[in-house]
Amino acid sequence: MSSPHPPTGQLSPLILSPTVRASDPRFSRAAVTGRLTQPRFHTIAKVTPIIAICHLSWNWVWQRPQQFLSRLAATHPMLFVETHRSEVAESVVHSRNVEDHPNITILEMHLPAHRWHDGNFIDLERRRMLQQVLSHAKGLFENAILWINDPMAVKAFAGQLGESMIVYDCMDELSQFSGAAPELIEREQELTRMADVIFCGGRKMRDKRLPTNGNTHFYGTGVDCRHFGRAMDPGLPIHPDIDSLPGPVLGYFGVIDERIDYELLALLADAEPAWSIVMVGPFAKIDPAAIPRRANLHWLGARSYAELPSLTKGMDLCMMPFALNAATEYINPTKALEYMAAGKAVVATALDEVRSNFSTVCRIARDSEDFISLCRREVASPSTARIRNGLRLASANTWEVIVSKMDGHIHDVLVSRLPARNELVDASPTHTTTSTPSLYV
Repeated sequence: MSSPHPPTGQLSPLILSPTVRASDPRFSRAAVTGRLTQPRFHTIAKVTPIIAICHLSWNWVWQRPQQFLSRLAATHPMLFVETHRSEVAESVVHSRNVEDHPNITILEMHLPAHRWHDGNFIDLERRRMLQQVLSHAKGLFENAILWINDPMAVKAFAGQLGESMIVYDCMDELSQFSGAAPELIEREQELTRMADVIFCGGRKMRDKRLPTNGNTHFYGTGVDCRHFGRAMDPGLPIHPDIDSLPGPVLGYFGVIDERIDYELLALLADAEPAWSIVMVGPFAKIDPAAIPRRANLHWLGARSYAELPSLTKGMDLCMMPFALNAATEYINPTKALEYMAAGKAVVATALDEVRSNFSTVCRIARDSEDFISLCRREVASPSTARIRNGLRLASANTWEVIVSKMDGHIHDVLVSRLPARNELVDASPTHTTTSTPSLYV
């Protein structure tokens, strides 16, 4: 539940001792919504606030939660709640607004590290802190949609905030990641039972939960085509960290953790010493001293989301060199469609979700030797047909398309609970089928 990187920006502290000292002015309705253009509300879902509980910090690597929630916030006032294990004597809350997203308020809850082993304390303290903040929010988040990415939060918050419904956005099979809490499996099962609607990042995740909750849907990775399409702009300079490297350049961007096949990267670097192998992203849950080092293997570290198009432009081939292990059994990599929207050829290891979703675009390797062979093939002669397929697939699966379908499911739940429909509520579902090559159902 802790964040690898402290958030940036101006913070406004609010100490939550047993008696709250003052109301934070950021939680006035005018402070959060004053700069927004009034949206046209077509469904009741679009007038309902969201309280989002996430295991990732907003300023961490820009992934599924930020992509979905930033778009939902265009029509939903949103409180994004982070929990941090911190060296503090007593619990502290910081709140801040998000640049470019004035409808979002970030709430950082800092809990004492020396109490982190006491699960009951953590649950009750998280609940107490958020309830007290909401009591000073002047009704802005009454009857909110409780949007949960973090299954560990179910005991603290589910059914405790006066929420109108619970959304479980299951982005990963977190219990299979290293360092997962022992009670995560039980809590995830409880959240699966309680949720009014579940969105899963992969087909296997959806199929696993469907027998328990019939309102479970597969909505995996999306893509910002405009952002990553900039990599095809002749006027965009290649990022200087890549521009100076000898080519061809084979690249990856994303979190660098236990899901990466480090032996494969070493074999690839050794097999083609004239190539430059570039890994972009922060390290997490691994010892950087243990990763392979080669003259042509470059670990560039974390880069901002804004830098990714210029980095990708300098890559002759994009890679998904994932290990096949418990941590990758269910993953549906966000970067897949991002590579495609950048107009790049892609070589991947044989993840189940990659094979089922992207086999017409990605070259998928059977083993390490095949991975190296496919890289050689695509470097020598990139498949224009696969690149065209990738561009088409990306354009049909933008974050906006997926969010619109998700909002339709939310709308259906909320409308089903209305005592009576009236002329201000569009009772028809907003998620519809199309002839475009959407990946998700």
